[in-house]
Amino acid sequence: MNEDLIARLRAQVGGPRDGAMLRYSLGNALLAHGDAAAAVAALREALQFDARYSAAWKALGHALARAGDDAAALAAWEQGIGVAQARGDVQAAKEMTVFANRLRRAGT
Repeated sequence: MNEDLIARLRAQVGGPRDGAMLRYSLGNALLAHGDAAAAVAALREALQFDARYSAAWKALGHALARAGDDAAALAAWEQGIGVAQARGDVQAAKEMTVFANRLRRAGT
């Protein structure tokens, strides 16, 4: 099922519906499928379309953490917190703050 979804999303890349939401959806599907490295790439592409996409910052942090790059995950969440706060996306800012704090505690 997830492989079918990934294939359908990839088929739309470069087409008229390509954009932040498509790349974000692809990144989430890849992350759920266990391909953190490909998820990181797709989520970075989502943020190239819209750097103010709070959910993409949150997902990027998760993908980076799963890929084993804790420093980059922390940086993504910190940047995402700033973006979310600027947009008034209080819930996303709170969630990323929790994730960042957990990662900081785990590193000590």
